[in-house]
Amino acid sequence: MAKKKNANNSEKKTAEAETAQILPIEQILPPSLNLLAIQGRPIFPGIFSPLQISGEDDQKAVEDAMKADGFIGIVLVKDDKQKNSIKNLCSVGTAARIIKKINLPDGGVNVFISTIKRFKIRSALHEKAPMAAMVDYLDDEEDDTFQVKALTRALISEMKEISENNPMFSEEMRLNMVNIDHPGKIADFIASILNIEKNDQQKILETVNVRQRMEQVLVFIKKEQELLRIQKKIQREINERVEKNQRNYFLREELKSIQEELGTDAEGTATDYKKFKEKIEELKFEGEIKESVESELSKFQVMDPNSPEYIGTRNFLELVCALPWKDAAHEDYDLNKAKKILDGDHYGLDDVKKRIVEFLAVRKLKKDNKGSILLLVGPPGVGKTSVGKSIARAMNKPFYRFSVGGMRDEAEIKGHRRTYIGAMPGKIIQGLKIAKSRAPVFLIDEVDKMGQDSRGDPASALLEALDPEQNVSFRDNYLDLPFDISDVFFILTANTLDTIPEPLVDRAEIIQIPGYIDQEKLEIARHYLIPKNLVKNGLKKGQVKYTSAALCRIAEEYARESGVRDYEKALDKINRKLVTELLTAGDGSDAQSVADKKLSIDAPDLDKYLGKPVFDESSIKRASKPGTAIGLAWTSMGGDTLLLEAVSFPSKSGGLTLTGKMGDVMKESAQIAFNWARRHAISNGMKDAKWFDENTVHLHIPEGATPKDGPSAGITMAATFVSLFTGKTLKPNLAMTGELSLTGQVLPIGGLREKSVAAKRNKIKTILIPKQNARDLDEMPARVKAGIKFVPVTDVSEVIKAAF
Repeated sequence: MAKKKNANNSEKKTAEAETAQILPIEQILPPSLNLLAIQGRPIFPGIFSPLQISGEDDQKAVEDAMKADGFIGIVLVKDDKQKNSIKNLCSVGTAARIIKKINLPDGGVNVFISTIKRFKIRSALHEKAPMAAMVDYLDDEEDDTFQVKALTRALISEMKEISENNPMFSEEMRLNMVNIDHPGKIADFIASILNIEKNDQQKILETVNVRQRMEQVLVFIKKEQELLRIQKKIQREINERVEKNQRNYFLREELKSIQEELGTDAEGTATDYKKFKEKIEELKFEGEIKESVESELSKFQVMDPNSPEYIGTRNFLELVCALPWKDAAHEDYDLNKAKKILDGDHYGLDDVKKRIVEFLAVRKLKKDNKGSILLLVGPPGVGKTSVGKSIARAMNKPFYRFSVGGMRDEAEIKGHRRTYIGAMPGKIIQGLKIAKSRAPVFLIDEVDKMGQDSRGDPASALLEALDPEQNVSFRDNYLDLPFDISDVFFILTANTLDTIPEPLVDRAEIIQIPGYIDQEKLEIARHYLIPKNLVKNGLKKGQVKYTSAALCRIAEEYARESGVRDYEKALDKINRKLVTELLTAGDGSDAQSVADKKLSIDAPDLDKYLGKPVFDESSIKRASKPGTAIGLAWTSMGGDTLLLEAVSFPSKSGGLTLTGKMGDVMKESAQIAFNWARRHAISNGMKDAKWFDENTVHLHIPEGATPKDGPSAGITMAATFVSLFTGKTLKPNLAMTGELSLTGQVLPIGGLREKSVAAKRNKIKTILIPKQNARDLDEMPARVKAGIKFVPVTDVSEVIKAAF
């Protein structure tokens, strides 16, 4: 019985297979299909096409289809950005049969499909990938035969015209189109090869009425023909333009040859000559300037464009025409507005702002712009260049800045002579050309760092430009014509006055810009540095909140310099790391969620973002042993504290040994302090004269590689020697500054504010100062003096009494 049943089943399958071979393929399409979502464009029925399958879900759909009957549904997605689901698929697709499947080396799959018939999704069997659905197959609706025939002929005729003018249509496409016997399939084939938007193609796919479908396709054919017509027109115009340009080129070359034979100017030279002549006549030069410029213009008119001098003369005339010869040097600015601009751009610096406003007030009242030169002196990073920009804004004038730091060639200031190839005017004439004004604000940066060599002395060249008696007729070597630059407002910046030539200093109004104490740095960070740096790193203003403790710790342990550059670098480093943490915490792409997050930085967080402190308690200098004392010094980098160390050891020669890279003035000061301390020790019975003959005293000032000079450490050296001779230690948190005379008088020093700021950073509580410097305390801001006791002294004996 089992064998008979199996035999019956075999016969039944054979019969079904024979029936399947006889029936048309449209009649054996299954009621449900695995769905394959495609992007780009829909695929029409009646087409044999390859498809590349890359996704795992799509490959699964292909595998399931091949295991069943080989049929699969090809459906266009509505939105390419959304995940594939039946809700994101168009309602009408194309049923296809998988003819062949090829596995690719990269893991993908290529399948060749034969599209059969339209279908409409009736209900979902599996909504998410791999998707499957119950479908209804759509038959073409036939209309009036005569209209359909007429449309068929029109489609084929119009497509022939397009295919003949478009090389993209192959001969195979033309044959396929002619040999298709069904009107609906002709419309599908044409829609598949025309350049139509995917939504329009989907509408054609969804149209089951043959006549309506053919009418839609005919409209798109007409659009394609119009596009081809416009394309041909553009191509024809381009070709005509190219031919015209070629013709003009040959004519110009012929004209040039004729002009060379006749010895006349080329057209370009004639045009430039006319332009220069009109501009020079408009400027109405007089005297020497008129004679020189007209002479150059006459030479330019007859000059051969191929001559080496042609470009040089042309550049000279361009410069002459571009300079602001007749620009009115009118000034009109409001002092109250100027004060607001200075206050808005800079925190603190009250005495500096006051001096600048006074300077501008006198300038406004006199209505005399001659000889206006400011020299801003201060350590790096305190805002000298920024103050210069603010002055230009306050005066409503163009601003031009150039640096002379490291400059060794005076031609950079006064220009090169035109006899040299590649000659250029100097920085001052270049600045006037760029500013387009005779009365701009010029900021000359780093004047204390100019050098000199065989090419000249830039500092000396700068003297003429800054001298009110000479700059009325300033002569640049390149221009070689007198130009009045007396209306230019010059602002110079420097870190120290020591290396600036005295005549240059005498010409300027000197304004000292001091360094900042920690409290000032905290306010500058809050109001200026943090908002600017947050924007620089892509964060919003106020997005990162820094506590006062964190800001104070940055100033004390990471940025103790006089300016705020290191402070700004520290903030920049923190913000960079915060941005990196925010972006790497998620998937690294959600910038909007990063912008919405609020962050806070407290003092303990600094170890994580800035590492170990650069300065800590161990870096604070203390005179904790006999033979040590703390002095105060002023350098180009601002104020500083010096720890002086002295030891003695037996020797046959005796005397004093000095180390620490001291300058000549400091060495002399050390010798004076030693001689005074020696006499003081002998007269007070601390040591006898024989001891000094048998022992050498060694004075050292760390850091040994840093150059040091000046007389202001005189009383500190004397206190160091007395501490060594008596074996006593100086009072804690005490520092001193003052020049010592041989008779024991304490003489005044400079830079007291800078030294006080440095002392404050070093936790100094008491400072011994010369009595003559007590007047400087009145000009010093209260926030600088806060927490420090200043003890004025007139004699070194008072120093010894107060120090021990």
